[in-house]
Amino acid sequence: MAQGTATAGERTGEDADDSSAAHRGVFGRGMKVLWTAARTEPWIFSVAVAGAMLHAAVTVASASVLGYLTDHTVIPAFERGSTTAAALVAAAALLMAVGLGKAAGIAVRRMLAALMQFRLQARYRRAVARKYLELPLSWHHRHPTGQLLSNANADVEAAWQPLAPLPMAVGSVFMLVIASVAMLVTDPLLAAVAFVVFPLLVVVNVVFQRRVSPMASRAQALRAEVSGVAHESFDGALVVKTLGREDTETERFTESAHRLRDALIQVGRMRSLFDPVMEALPNFGVLAVLLLGMWRLSTGAIEPGDLVQIAFLFTLLSMPIRSFGWILGDLPRSVVGWDRVQSVLRSEGSMGHGTSTLDGTGGLALSARGVVFSYADSYDSDGRDLMSDDADAPRTTVLDGVDLDIDPGRTVALVGPTGSGKSTLTTVLMRLVDPDEGTVSYDGTDVRDLARDQIPRHAALVPQSTFVFEDTVRGNVTLGEDIGDEQVWAALRLARADGFIAELDGGLDAPLGEKGTTLSGGQRQRLALARAVVREPRLLVLDDATSAVDPQIEAQILAGLRERGTSATVIVVAYRRATIELADEVVYLERGRVLARGTHAELLETSAGYNRLVTAYERASAENDAAGAPVPEAPAPVDPTRRAAVRGDDLTEETSR
Repeated sequence: MAQGTATAGERTGEDADDSSAAHRGVFGRGMKVLWTAARTEPWIFSVAVAGAMLHAAVTVASASVLGYLTDHTVIPAFERGSTTAAALVAAAALLMAVGLGKAAGIAVRRMLAALMQFRLQARYRRAVARKYLELPLSWHHRHPTGQLLSNANADVEAAWQPLAPLPMAVGSVFMLVIASVAMLVTDPLLAAVAFVVFPLLVVVNVVFQRRVSPMASRAQALRAEVSGVAHESFDGALVVKTLGREDTETERFTESAHRLRDALIQVGRMRSLFDPVMEALPNFGVLAVLLLGMWRLSTGAIEPGDLVQIAFLFTLLSMPIRSFGWILGDLPRSVVGWDRVQSVLRSEGSMGHGTSTLDGTGGLALSARGVVFSYADSYDSDGRDLMSDDADAPRTTVLDGVDLDIDPGRTVALVGPTGSGKSTLTTVLMRLVDPDEGTVSYDGTDVRDLARDQIPRHAALVPQSTFVFEDTVRGNVTLGEDIGDEQVWAALRLARADGFIAELDGGLDAPLGEKGTTLSGGQRQRLALARAVVREPRLLVLDDATSAVDPQIEAQILAGLRERGTSATVIVVAYRRATIELADEVVYLERGRVLARGTHAELLETSAGYNRLVTAYERASAENDAAGAPVPEAPAPVDPTRRAAVRGDDLTEETSR
């Protein structure tokens, strides 16, 4: 695991370095992201900008107020030694009006800027989550969970980070314009000296953007890597603990965290150089204005109020320039986050749906014709990562021309060695993935023509690796649907789960903890089976869903499924001979093909491969029964050149993650 992570970290750095040229236009791309925000929330943005412009206008007006008070209140007071009460009241009223106007503008700007930022973050988090649900499992297999979590959280947050100071920056443009006009009207020479600062600010910004953009890109990618390592370690806590790999996993996370730390330090160093320069340049401008202004004042070219007004105006410009610095500093990370979010939203492969519906009751008639399915290889012969959306990546065929017809109400066992494609076939039959070639039909209707809600309404899959939500028993069985307690208990009885559920403190209201940690493996499987049968599906697919259940209880469950009134069509991936013998028919798969089908007794006589496999299962079962251990799968007679096909039977297990 550590090796894989190191490779990922090296790949992240290489990708960031290779793409540095693409980030040189980050300013223009960042402006497009901000324009998208303005178009998405036009009214909130407009009112926030209006508040910023009010603040800007009142702030610039305050310079004229100070100049007026200097000439008509402060200087006369020094000359006469006193001033009138009316003059003081007028001065106080002007200053109060300026303060209230600035406060109102700041309040409107800040509240609505934050509202726009949080609304857009929520909107795009929902969009990313919705896209995740639309994309097929084959897409999810190519993207680590940590990366997906980062896309939906850190990347969305980064994309809209500059929105908080955005209305202020737009208002600052207005402030710059009116302040520049006011300075030019007051004294063109002092204004010209002050304006020398602006070209320097542009140069500093260009240099900063080009240097920091690839650094920000690498840091954002490393955030996803750290999230992925943490998620994998937590999810595999049982393996880590039982094999004593705590130190190794800690070191793996430490290395990933240190790479992120170093990348963020690089960004911070550049930011620590950029921010002081952006702060200092306006101050140098103020100093130049004061030095030249004092000389102009000594020659009588300007009045003291004019110098105070221009110096104050240029002092005001430092805040707008600072707001530009805030936006420009966040822009590289915003663009990187936006690109990573858009890479998800632009992903293709979502399953289309038709408008057809399934009518009738009882079991479904199931048909598969020429089904071929393959997946992209994870790594090539040199160990290089191939998990991408590249359609030209090498692929391994798991199902190779499967033809299958199952009559309504029949119980069919899928039997075959590891890697033969049994679990993959169940995912195709349930349309969790679409085949590369061929069709799957329910009651004569292609599943791709069915409306979105039809398959969940009429079919249910119970995988071997069951998932239990951190909820009550009732919540885990109903999953929020309006299902009465009587139906829930009936489903639990059918799954032989009613006994241990009744013993829980609270019964149906008993909390089960995260991933059902309070239950055993067999209990979780029976709970998952109850979750499926409570919906009374017309097609029930069990992918070795009772592997952790006692054989006698398993036999009772399967017998109950056959005897219940709905007569559902049942497909069960089976390894135990007792399970296989309960099926009406057995389909034997090997290397992705159906090699034989018939009753268990018939296949024992007509299929040598089936006979060897079941005999191996039976022998392993007897040995493990004697030792008190669970039954393992028999060794798979798979060609070594097709070793990658073993992953085909892991597709269903991956879906539970």
